[in-house]
Formats: sequence, structure tokens, C-alpha cells
Amino acid sequence: MLKLIIITLLQILLMPKVLAQGSPCPKDFSHINASCIQQSQLKFSDKPVVLSDELKGNIYFYKTPAGSVGKLKVIGVTSNNKECTLFLEAVTFDAKNFVPNSSLTIAVDRNQWLRNRIFLDREGLSALELSRTKNSCVLNLTKDATLGFFTKETVKAREAHNLLFYSPLILVFIAIFIIVRIFMEDQDKYKASEALEEVEIDKNKKVDFFVKVTKPFYKRYFLPLVQGSKNKTKIRTKYKQKLANAGLSKELSPEEFVSLKMFMILGAPFLFLGLRAFLEEDWPLSLTPLMGFIGYFYPNIWLNGKIQRRNQDVLRAMPFIVDMLALSVEAGLDFMAAIQRVIEKAPASPLVEEFETLIRETKIGSSRAEGLRQLSWRINMIEINSFCATLIAADSVGASIGPILKQLSNELRVKRSSRAEQLGATAATKILIPMIFFILPAVLVAIFAPMALKMMTGKM
Repeated sequence: MLKLIIITLLQILLMPKVLAQGSPCPKDFSHINASCIQQSQLKFSDKPVVLSDELKGNIYFYKTPAGSVGKLKVIGVTSNNKECTLFLEAVTFDAKNFVPNSSLTIAVDRNQWLRNRIFLDREGLSALELSRTKNSCVLNLTKDATLGFFTKETVKAREAHNLLFYSPLILVFIAIFIIVRIFMEDQDKYKASEALEEVEIDKNKKVDFFVKVTKPFYKRYFLPLVQGSKNKTKIRTKYKQKLANAGLSKELSPEEFVSLKMFMILGAPFLFLGLRAFLEEDWPLSLTPLMGFIGYFYPNIWLNGKIQRRNQDVLRAMPFIVDMLALSVEAGLDFMAAIQRVIEKAPASPLVEEFETLIRETKIGSSRAEGLRQLSWRINMIEINSFCATLIAADSVGASIGPILKQLSNELRVKRSSRAEQLGATAATKILIPMIFFILPAVLVAIFAPMALKMMTGKM
């Protein structure tokens, strides 16, 4: 018991000396700070250091004439008869932590060795100078700077540093691997569903580019969320007719359209950031949330544009198609045979596609009146609604369709002429603004510029 007490007392008495002899600085170069360097009891001197491969990994402390301290680690050394190079990492602890250059190189020039130096502080009061003696290159401290050897970085420390450097890369690789694995695990199922959809969609019909690009993303990752929601009935009621009016009922279901809107919340910001990086622009990053907001509403804008363009195509094709129907019916064909003739002879248009759908529906058991009502619902235009309502009424009372179609074709032709006159009348108003802001200034400059120049030179 007495022996244990004596040993304990000796440890307590000798501990301050052990701590004083040791250095409070860690051996990891990145964790060394100014306070531990100032507390260390290293011997600082201004003796030159001979360059050799053994210096690699050495850690030194130095002091500048201004009173600042710093740390230096030798990363690599190259020394031969033609060139000497020192790669280092150094930090001078002052008000803003000055970082000197990371390399020193000297070489033979015209049979003479040059000198090179790097400054250890901002004011240039001290420097490390690399020079050549008779047989070796040496590192000297100039202007009253001193240097002290602290320790040599061990292999374990370097391995720990490399582990810290490579571990984020490994984690990123693992994350990418997991994401790719998730993307690919249901690839066979997705390809099978795509093949079934391609059979249903007409091969001659071009799929919209926007749908084709975004479909692999929204269908696989956002569509299950929409299909599992409780508002599926509201979604179908809201978007089913709009998609039919745009001619997208085969390409997009209402649930897929909502999943497309959800995908664009993330897709639009990623597109914005990708363009920002590719074009090397300095667009503010604060616009990224705004891009998500715009991306959510962009599918609605795109859908309304598709509906407007399709309605214009239907109006453009309708007079010719109704004329062909009237001629075919007057020639002795019934109404459905006349529609089949129009499908064969008329140029491709959305109205011809709808007539093809009408023929398919009647072949599977729908009545002529029900098929015309569905056609009116899919296009949802006043002209088509009037056309279908007139044919349904004539069919219900058994009236002849030929004179009715002839009258409808005449009305459509008159309406098309009046619509063209209206567009021509508004063209003058629309062209007025570009004329005022673009053409008129150029005319005024051409007329008055020579007069103004003559007045300024005094020749008038």
C-alpha cells in the first residue's frame, strides 16, 4: 500500500516535467494552430536545411521577425544535378492566416545556379530561399526568420488523411450505385408496360417531344404516388376532357398528367441549374424555387396551347371534309360509308383522326348518335357541337342527311370567309406597334439626320 502511494506521488510530481518536455501540438498537420506552436518548446534556429528525399513528410514550425508563427510541411523533394524542387504546404498565423506559395524550383542557367524564394508573411519581412551549394541544394531562412523541426508525419497519419479525402468520394459512389440499382431493378417491368402502350398507340402518329422526354421519369417515380391518392376521381374529372380536346388521351391519362406536373416541380430547377452551368451564366440561385413554381404550371400552359392549335386545325379542315361528306351522301353512300371515304381521301388532320375513332366505336357496338356525341365531347368546339347536334336530330327523325350537310358546308364556308376578313382587319392594328417602334424611327433618322448634320456644320 505504501509503495503504491509513493508511485502515485512520483507520477504527480513528474507529470508537469513530462508535459513541459512534450509538445502540446497534435501530429496531424491540419490540426496544428498558432497557440500550440507558441506553447511548444522547440529549438528554433536559422541554420540551412539540406534538400534530400528524407525531408518528405517533415513538419517544421517557424517564426517571423514580425512575431508571427507558422507551420510548414514538406510534401515532396526533387534534387539532381540540373534542377532542385521543393513542394511544401505552409500557413503563417497572422490576422488573416497568410498562405505562402507551395513550391520552390531552381535550375542551371548558363552554367550557373539561380536562386528562388517565397515570402512567409504579407509584408515580405521574411522568406524561404532555395539555393545551390557545391554538391547539394539547401533551404535558407532570410531576414531573421527561424525554423524548428517538430516531427515527421507517419505513414498512418498520411493514410488517415487519404482516408478522409477518399471517403466522401466512396460515399458518393455508393449513393450513385444505390440510385442506379433502384432505377434498374424494375426495368423489365417498365419495358413490358411500354411495349403494351406502343401497341395501343398508332405508330404513324408522332409522340409529343415533351411527353417523350419526361415520361420515363414521371411514370416510374411519380405516377404510383398519384395512383395511390384519394383524389383520383377529381383528377379524372378535371383533366380527362382537356386531354381528349388536345388529342392526348392515348399518350396521357389524367393521373399521368398530374404526375407530370409533380415531376416538373423538380425537373424545372434541375434544368435551370444545368443550363446555368453549361452556359456559364451568373443567374441568381434565388430563382431556383421560382423555377419549381413555373414548372408545376407549365404542363397546363402546354396543354392549353395544344388544344388551341388542334382547334385551329379542325376549323381549317372542317369545310373541305363536310363538302366531301355532302358529295358522298348525294352520290348514294350512307353516312358511315361517306365518313369512311373521307378518311381515305382527305388529308391528315385531327378531324380525320376523330372520324377514325367514330368508325371504330360504331364497329364495336356504339350507335351513330352515341358516336357523334363522343366526337363532340372529344373536340368540344361550337362548330363541331352544332354539326353533331344537327346530324343526331336528323337521324332521330329520319330526315335526309345530304341537304343538311350541303347547308352546313355553305355555312362553314361563309364563316371561314368572315373569319378571314376579321383577321385581315385586325392585322393593320397589330402591325401598328412594330411600325411605330421599329420602322418609323428608322425613317425619321433617314430623313432628318442629313438635315441635322448640315445645320451642325453650318452649311445650310
